[in-house]
Amino acid sequence: MSASSFLKIGLAVVRREVRLSMRQKGEMLTPLFFFVVAVSLFPLAVGPEAALLLRMASGVLWVCALLAAMLSLQRLFLADYTDGSLELMLLSPVPLVALVLAKAFAHFLLSGVPLVLMAPVLGLQFGMEPHALGILMLSFLLGTPTLSLIGSIGAALTLGVRGAGVLLSLLVLPLYIPVLVFGAGAVEADAAGLGYGSHLSLLAAMLVLSLAFAPFATSAALKISLE
Repeated sequence: MSASSFLKIGLAVVRREVRLSMRQKGEMLTPLFFFVVAVSLFPLAVGPEAALLLRMASGVLWVCALLAAMLSLQRLFLADYTDGSLELMLLSPVPLVALVLAKAFAHFLLSGVPLVLMAPVLGLQFGMEPHALGILMLSFLLGTPTLSLIGSIGAALTLGVRGAGVLLSLLVLPLYIPVLVFGAGAVEADAAGLGYGSHLSLLAAMLVLSLAFAPFATSAALKISLE
């Protein structure tokens, strides 16, 4: 199959996922609602001390974003597994890797992009400067696709397993730690005058590695889950 054929199939999968999510707007908005509420609770709990809020801002935003991204992971392949579509995907002439990559991109589009757009707005609650908000948004833009790609592996491994939500958290959270560390560290490094370029470069490197390996690992996990 040509590259244009792969692109058309990928776009068709993404459009399908978007249409299905639009029919269940409550489930689509749950991660974003959780992110907004969880982040907004911290200034209320800590108090109005500006220095303390500013110091904890990037860490709080990244932890809440990480947890919000996990809320929709369990449903990544669940609907296809329930109605039998996943078995048809395995039998189709289209490589499963391409379909997995398209579904991971759709997850980022529906769950990650809203977090990227809301992060600078919520950062204002912590008194972050415009420059720091820009770095925060860049770190989210590089980090959230990695969360979707890594999370797809956990979603595939726990497909059809009883108590999949808890098991998914145990599998995915350790793998999310590097993204959390360098994502939150980019803003902290800039505030300390150390430069944020190395942190963003490492986030970009993790994204490239995830793009290279996660779809294959997810495809293998799906085949194991369906056996």
